[in-house]
Amino acid sequence: MNSIQLTDAEFQKISGLVMELSGIYLSESKKALVSGRLAKRLREFGLDSYNAYFDLLMEPGGQRELQHALDLLTTNETYFFREPDHFDYLRENLISQLPSHDSFRVWSAACSSGEEAYTLAMVLADSLGSRVWEIIASDLSSRMLDKARTGIYPESRKKHFPPFFFERFCQPVVKNPNEFEIDRKLKRRVHFMPINLISSYPDIGPFDLIFLRNVMIYFDLETKRNVVRKILGMLKKGGHFIIGHSENLHGIDEGLMSIKPSIFRKI
Repeated sequence: MNSIQLTDAEFQKISGLVMELSGIYLSESKKALVSGRLAKRLREFGLDSYNAYFDLLMEPGGQRELQHALDLLTTNETYFFREPDHFDYLRENLISQLPSHDSFRVWSAACSSGEEAYTLAMVLADSLGSRVWEIIASDLSSRMLDKARTGIYPESRKKHFPPFFFERFCQPVVKNPNEFEIDRKLKRRVHFMPINLISSYPDIGPFDLIFLRNVMIYFDLETKRNVVRKILGMLKKGGHFIIGHSENLHGIDEGLMSIKPSIFRKI
């Protein structure tokens, strides 16, 4: 149990730093989350206040711990085949209409620990086979990217899998039967890289499809507008942009046509 209290002033300093570096807005309701997720770091450094931890982050040599703190405060829940109608739409409406000679490129723009990117890879491998396709997957968190690259997950993460996909694209980890691993040939089709959505982007486009799901709910309108504008600069004309069902693009006019809730096409 954490006996060190996070004051309102300390919360404002930490949440302001997270906003500045990631664009993620932590409301007052997240105060307990911030306190809980950072408490262990205070104990490990022998600190007696969150102010002292903030000062440590701001030190010239504090960059590594700053990245660790951002990882702790900005990592969100994800799982395989989350919001499955998006993958149904990909298979039934996009891949099915793709000319046989065309390649297909997808960006999972907030991939967390990799479940979304590997779900996309399974759908593309099943539908396109040996045809030319590629997935770029990015995240702010270096810790999550390291985990994603392993392609190894606990057995509990298989519960949302359609059986066919699990049997075809996953196998038990020999040294730990409580874990499974994504097929290594499939892993080689997914390229993970660090990208901060509010900073400049590397030259990785253009894409036929961009997934940016369950992240913008944490952005204020100005940040959301700027991120969408930059994201769409990476999307081909006629390409599709998919956001989470709990999100919306109200107040953003970026040359998008709404196809159905959470699915848009660039015009």
